[in-house]
Amino acid sequence: MTPEEAKAYLLRRARERGVQVEVLGVWDRELGFRVREGSVEQVTRADRGGVGVRVVIRERAGYAYTEQLTPEALDWTLREAEENASLQREAVAFLPEGRALGHHDLLGEGLAASADSKLALALEVDRAVRAQESVRRVTAAWYHEREHHVHLGSTEGAEGSYRTGVASLGVGLVAQAGASLKQGYHADWQVSFAALEPGRTALEAARRTTRLLGARRLPTGRYPALFEPRAFAQLLGAFWVLWSGKAVAEGKSRLRGRLGEQVASEPVTLVDDPTLAAGLQSRPFDAEGTPARRTVLVERGVLRSYLTHSQSAQALEHPNTGHAWRSYRGVLEVAPTNLYLQPGHGVSLERGVVVAELMGVHAGCNPVSGQFSLQALGLWVEGGEVAYPVEDFAVCGDFLELLRHVVGLGDRLEWEPVPGAVVGTPTVLVEDLSFAGS
Repeated sequence: MTPEEAKAYLLRRARERGVQVEVLGVWDRELGFRVREGSVEQVTRADRGGVGVRVVIRERAGYAYTEQLTPEALDWTLREAEENASLQREAVAFLPEGRALGHHDLLGEGLAASADSKLALALEVDRAVRAQESVRRVTAAWYHEREHHVHLGSTEGAEGSYRTGVASLGVGLVAQAGASLKQGYHADWQVSFAALEPGRTALEAARRTTRLLGARRLPTGRYPALFEPRAFAQLLGAFWVLWSGKAVAEGKSRLRGRLGEQVASEPVTLVDDPTLAAGLQSRPFDAEGTPARRTVLVERGVLRSYLTHSQSAQALEHPNTGHAWRSYRGVLEVAPTNLYLQPGHGVSLERGVVVAELMGVHAGCNPVSGQFSLQALGLWVEGGEVAYPVEDFAVCGDFLELLRHVVGLGDRLEWEPVPGAVVGTPTVLVEDLSFAGS
């Protein structure tokens, strides 16, 4: 069976059994090359996917999935989901009313190139980095792409599919100057193979790493801080759950009950937009079939919205923003798409710390309390100029408090994939932040 045939089969069988069901089919094709010192170390080719069902019986949800598209496997999946629904105690689930969503190809010819030309990119970025001054060795260079197909249907009328894709080119390296060693990396992500440039990726990887050589210890204190885009994207990626309608409804977000309040400084406008042209996480509809739309979460510092799916929207009496997400193997969650901090008019730092790299973000951030304490690397700025790199320090604070102390934003957005999201930020200037150093 094809994915579309499997979806139609499950919907027909569910209607025969008098069961409400939502069918999500996901198929991915992956291609990757890993090279080092001019040699190919690994080639990855994979096609994987499956069909997941969400059944609702008497307001109880049950889930099951299969990767075999045979009538026997699909029938078992439907029965398993029904049994799982009967075991649930919470009776709040429902399937939203659906509609025809169409069939969308957001990728087009974006990944249309030969495998040899893709391998050549990885080899070229490896060569270009090794040619840079102060680079001692390349730990790995890589090219990776994923083509993503989604098929959705429900007994309540949702019906649609889409195709997306993304390609990445990256390199890791070790740089040395005297006794000072630093390890770093850089990766570029695009929805088109043709937009990747190995020379640009190599230069940025070398620049980001070599500038940190010869670092000094940073004294403990409070200083103005300029977060580079990658560093702030990591923070925002750790704390986006504060805007999750599911977390808000469960009482796990400090933003509960604060719509219309000033929660950040005036320069801060936070947006999630699944309709962005060439967005790494753009999509025409969410995992429940709610059409995609741009959502302003914070406008000039004021909390305007949460990210919701149908159930959290109902619980909060809030509009459904279309941010339902699940894999075919998983349960329904809320997740962002292209989440970004709107750029400003440019910033400069007269004296303080440029925060360039954060480490241990997963362990050092508490999205419920909003607290963070993270090891970092950066640059000390004096008189508006970089004086020297700094290390052996941690940045500490409260994320919402940090947003209230943002005094300026850069004028250029940079995108960074983080666990569970793609985050775009400019440089972010914070007037005062606690640094724990020597």
